[in-house]
Amino acid sequence: MTAPARIIVVDDDASIRDAIADCLELQGYQVRLAADAVALDQLLQTERPDAIILDWMMPGEDGLSVCRRLQARAIPILMLSAMGSTPDRVIGLEMGADDYLAKPFDPRELLARVRALLRRQDKLRVQEVVELRFAGWRLLPAQRQLIAPDGNDVALSRGEFTLLQVLAERAGRVLHREQLMQLTRGDDSESVDRAIDLAISRLRRKLGQAATGGEVLVQTLRGEGYRFSAVVERL
Repeated sequence: MTAPARIIVVDDDASIRDAIADCLELQGYQVRLAADAVALDQLLQTERPDAIILDWMMPGEDGLSVCRRLQARAIPILMLSAMGSTPDRVIGLEMGADDYLAKPFDPRELLARVRALLRRQDKLRVQEVVELRFAGWRLLPAQRQLIAPDGNDVALSRGEFTLLQVLAERAGRVLHREQLMQLTRGDDSESVDRAIDLAISRLRRKLGQAATGGEVLVQTLRGEGYRFSAVVERL
């Protein structure tokens, strides 16, 4: 029997924490609760959650700062916030959240987004590709590691790494923004063109800073989308 997914809910509002916990536990999930970033850090010393539901506006360290810190841990994060405008969603996604849900929300939508996060995580865990090589670069999905042609590691956020992997695995194909949103963030994500454009821009900058010619690996086809231009070898 598959063990139930473990989820940490972080919100300074006890009523919201408890309501989310009740909703998740009724679906069989194991839930731990934290009132703030300090309590979350304490839980993470002994817990390895499958996902984190994280409130944006909290006293002390806010959710955006927590997202930035946790990117290296590769734990899926669903950001909750009363700020639901497109710029706010973009900021949340750019800071490392895997999905964003505006308050107040329907519990059914919360469950749908949690399930989508966990499905995507499961797919990443069963990946058979050990290594992708292109233009002297090495991309190691299991280790979440990108090695430049000069042998140095290139630090990427979780979102940037996933985007590069999606592009490299589909080298030569033109992918429009909606496809990239779906492939990197799932079926339940809203299409935010600006989020993809900013992610591509940051990824190009890091590739270009690490190696000559790195910035042209991802081509823009005006009015169509993006294409990974290098020949990719799968090992």
